[in-house]
Amino acid sequence: MPDVDQPDLADLADRAAKVGGGVPEFVETLVGFGRAVRDAGLVTGPGDVTTYCAAVATLNPGDLVDVYWAGRSTLVKRRDQIPTYDAVFRAYFLGEEADGDEARPWQVKAQAESAAVLQLPETEPGEESKEEREAMLGLRASDAATLKAKAFSACTPDELAALRRIMRTVQLTPPQRRTRRTARDPRGRLVDLRRTVRETLRTHGEPTELSMRRRTLRRRPLILILDVSGSMADYSRHLLQFAHSTARASRRVEVFCFGTRLTRITRELELRRPDDALDGAARAVVDWEGGTRIGDSLEAFLRDFGRRGMGRGAIVVICSDGLDRGDPAVLEVAMERLQRLCHRVVWLNPHRGNDPDFVPTTMGMIAAAPHVDVIHSAHDLASLEGFAALLPTLR
Repeated sequence: MPDVDQPDLADLADRAAKVGGGVPEFVETLVGFGRAVRDAGLVTGPGDVTTYCAAVATLNPGDLVDVYWAGRSTLVKRRDQIPTYDAVFRAYFLGEEADGDEARPWQVKAQAESAAVLQLPETEPGEESKEEREAMLGLRASDAATLKAKAFSACTPDELAALRRIMRTVQLTPPQRRTRRTARDPRGRLVDLRRTVRETLRTHGEPTELSMRRRTLRRRPLILILDVSGSMADYSRHLLQFAHSTARASRRVEVFCFGTRLTRITRELELRRPDDALDGAARAVVDWEGGTRIGDSLEAFLRDFGRRGMGRGAIVVICSDGLDRGDPAVLEVAMERLQRLCHRVVWLNPHRGNDPDFVPTTMGMIAAAPHVDVIHSAHDLASLEGFAALLPTLR
C-alpha cells in the first residue's frame, strides 16, 4: 500500500463531525486538492480534476482509502510522481502541515478499515528488493506479519479491519484438469489428421510433417460451503470476506452458507465493495448465527445443485467447526455421496489450529472425517494463506 502515515483517528473523527457533507463543499475540496497537486509540480489539468471528482463520486467519499486511490489513478501520470502526491495528500487531508485549528469545508471520515490500509503497506507489491522493502516498512511490516498469525477470535476491531484489508490480496487458484478439447501445438502428442491431410493435398500427395495437437487445460470449479451458525460467529464474517475475494477473482466459484438450511449467496458476493457484499449475504441468510445441521445442508446441496452438474469434478471446501445438531448418519451418507461426486473434499476447521496431529472430537467431524481428503485450519489469516498455497496442488 502507499507510504502514508496513519492519521490520528480520534482527532480526524472530531474534525469530520464539525463539518458538513454537502455536495458543493465536497466538490470544492476535491478541486482544491487538485490545485494543491498542481502547485506541487504535477501536470494536472481541468479534465484530470473533473475525472477525479467523477471517480470519487462513484466510490465512497467518506472512505479515506477511496479518496486516495481515486486521486492516484487520475492525477498521477508517472511512478516518480507518487512520493509528491503522497506528501500533498497527507498535508491536505490529514493536516500534517496545516494549522490544527483550521477546519476544512469538508473532511473525509477516518474509518477503521482506512486506518488499517494506511498502517499496513505490506500488501502493496512493488519492484523493490526484499531488503529495501523490509527497511521501508520497519516495525509496521512486523506488525502485519504478527497479525496474520493471530487468531480471529483474539483480534481487536482495528486488527480485524486490518486483516480484512490484507485478505483482499489472498486469492484461491483451483487446480487445472485436462479437457477433451485440443489445441494446435507442435510439441503435442496427438496427431492432427485433418490438418495433416490438408497439408499433404497441397503438396500433391507428398508426405509432409505431422501436425500435432494437445489437450487443453481448464480450471476446476471451486465450491465454498460456509458455516454461519452461532458456534462459528468468530470466524464466519472473515470466511465470507475470503470467499468474496475469491469470487471476485474467478468466475467458476460458487459460495453457499448454511446453519439449519442451505443458502446460495454467489450472486450477493458479486458486488465490488466487500461491506456491501457481506451485508447482502447477511440479508439473504435467514439462519445467521443459529443452529447447525450440516448433514441436512449437504443433502440439500447434492439434491438441488450437486447432481445437476455443479459439483462434478469440482473442489468442494467446507468451512465448519463440525458442531452438528443433526443426525450423524445423515451427515455420513451426504459426505460419502459428495466425495464420489466431486474431485476433492477439503474441510477447513478453525479448531484445528496449528496442531499437525489434530484428531476430530466433535460428532460431526468424526462422521465426516473418513470422507474428507484434506483437513486444514482456518483460525487466522496465515492458515488461509496456507490453504491458498495448498489448493493448486490438489490435482
